[in-house]
Amino acid sequence: MKKVVVIVQDGAEPFSLGVLGEVWAEPYHPEDGNPQFDYVVCTPRPGRVKGSVGYDYVVDHGLEALDDADLVAVVPKRNFLDPSPEVAAAVRAAADRGVRVLASCTGVFILGEAGLLDGRACTTHWRYGALLAERFPLARVDADVLYVEDGVVLTGAGSAAGIDASLHLLRQVFGAKVATTTARRIVVSPHREGGQAQFVRTPMGQTEADTLAPLLAWASDHLDEQLSIERLAAQAHMSPRTFARRFRDETGTTPLQWLSSQRLAQAEELLENSTWSVEQIASRVGFGNAATLRHHFATARGTTPQQYRKTFTCIDRAV
Repeated sequence: MKKVVVIVQDGAEPFSLGVLGEVWAEPYHPEDGNPQFDYVVCTPRPGRVKGSVGYDYVVDHGLEALDDADLVAVVPKRNFLDPSPEVAAAVRAAADRGVRVLASCTGVFILGEAGLLDGRACTTHWRYGALLAERFPLARVDADVLYVEDGVVLTGAGSAAGIDASLHLLRQVFGAKVATTTARRIVVSPHREGGQAQFVRTPMGQTEADTLAPLLAWASDHLDEQLSIERLAAQAHMSPRTFARRFRDETGTTPLQWLSSQRLAQAEELLENSTWSVEQIASRVGFGNAATLRHHFATARGTTPQQYRKTFTCIDRAV
């Protein structure tokens, strides 16, 4: 892998472009022994390219730069639902030659337009996962992970996940030492734990319901108690069977799944805004013990309560 070509279009997001430059455009450092790449930025029509945050770019190279590329990276753009057939065709032609293709965040949509997501596993920013799946129904979208590699296509979640995907590719092609050295140089973790589910803020008390709205409000205030289906049904003045059916009809989920999601949301709040121990939080939200809370966190968020607190705490530990 020697030549890395990055495609920018009108509305290009500067952070995503900067992320790629940090990894692939760095000059050689003898103390690191890092590989150096022929890094080229191109656009469909060379010249001035409109940016998305108040400044523009001047790009000298056209899409012909892809002809001898070893890696093609697509920078997300603001108007991503208005794709360029020209760019899609160029990216598709590169992939058909066996060239690796990398995109993150909304840049993944151009890969869909190029037909490169059909039958492939992929990801994008959690906010756009459902839209990506709807727009490209043959794609296997997993919006819970930071990056996915499937054949020559490598997709990342949010813009910062372009770093994770790029480090993964460096590790795969050049080995762990190169990836670790690159991560140390740009002061990031060589491998982030968990998936992007941990970055999805879970709202509390927003479940739409009709006749069960008072019950949901009551249950939200009693999460630390034992809330069996029988007790919830009695609180709603229904039989357990009628209650279970009505609950699914009005909320789209089961009582136990709803309770679990509410308890996780409350646990997140306490991990962010309190100094309580994980054991105390588990008891307070109704999971009973820290082991159960860790299990639910790993399943739903792809991380641990401790790691979540480390990432999102609002408490100044120095105080």
